[in-house]
Order: sequence, then C-alpha cells, then structure tokens
Amino acid sequence: MPGNLLIVTAPSGAGKTSLVQALLRADSRVELSVSYTTRAPRPGEVAGRDYHFVTKAAFEQMASAGEFLESAEVYGNHYGTSQQWIQQRIESGRDILLEIDWQGAAQVRRLFPEAIGIFILPPSLSALRTRLTGRGQDSEEVIERRLKAAREDMSHASEFDYVIINNDFEEAVRDLAAVVRASRLTYRRQAAGDPALFAQLT
Repeated sequence: MPGNLLIVTAPSGAGKTSLVQALLRADSRVELSVSYTTRAPRPGEVAGRDYHFVTKAAFEQMASAGEFLESAEVYGNHYGTSQQWIQQRIESGRDILLEIDWQGAAQVRRLFPEAIGIFILPPSLSALRTRLTGRGQDSEEVIERRLKAAREDMSHASEFDYVIINNDFEEAVRDLAAVVRASRLTYRRQAAGDPALFAQLT
C-alpha cells in the first residue's frame, strides 16, 4: 500500500523543525524528505541528514533536468525536493514528510493533490519575535525582515488541511502525531490495505 505524503509548513520561528524532529522520534513510519539547498550549513547541521548542501550551479543543473518536485528561493537561497526519491519512497509504503514553505507546498499539491497539508502557527506575533530574537543568530534588521515574511507566510494558512498552534510544545507534538495517525485511517487507505476484508464487510 502506498504511503502518505505529508507537508508541514510554518513561518520562520514557529517551531516547525523541533515539532517535526519530535514526530520522527515518536513515529518510525514517518520519514523526512531531505531537501537540496544552496545555503551554507548552520551550526550542528549535517550534510545528508538535515539538507543536501550543493552549489548554486549544481542546483540549477538539477532544476533544468526536471529533478525537483518543488523548488523555491527563500532569503536568497534555493531549496528543492527530489521528485524521484519521493515517488519511490511513497510507492514502497513509507509516509514521507516534506518540511517546506507555502510556495513549495502549492507546487507539490498540484502534482500530488492527495498530499496532506499541515500549517504550524505561533501563539502570537510577539511570541514569534521573542523566538526569533532568542536564536541570537540574526541582526534586528534581519529579524524585522523575517517577521514581515512571516506575516505573508501566515496569510496562506487557510490553504492547508490542518492548522496547529504551537503554544504548548508537547501538546503541539501530540496534535501533529494525531494528524499523521488519522491520515492512515481514511477509507481509501484502509480499503487498500486489506481489500479482501473490505470486500467481505462492505
């Protein structure tokens, strides 16, 4: 039975990466798609685990060859998802999670309309500012730019199937896990998983 394609999107600072990592630790049936990017690794990031770090020239070559399911430019850096890898993993029965922005999500859903979209929101703009400032990585100018971009990102939350407000982290993790679990219980998925039983019962 093919797996599900899950899309998790959030503005910068909403806690998306932490939530996704918690989900991956809790649910071995979910596998994270590792995107390609032209940006430099951040402290602690590992090539092949967090991202495939490539040059701009290599990225453009892959894009020209049609290798990306989706791609986007964010803050001057390019990001893309391997179409072949996603298709192979879904067909093998794995649930694949894409951690991408709303633009990439729109591209994916045009090709995979059955993909499940999940948007992560912060509890407030002030909380978002506090989180961005607390990173200690960006100047005030960069933080203001990220907040402006966050407002634009959040205006697209209505395009997603589910919205999780990351106020209490543990509760948000449970909510995310609940969406993933429910996605496996649709009639289409259950019937495909045991067609003989459904032929007998329904």
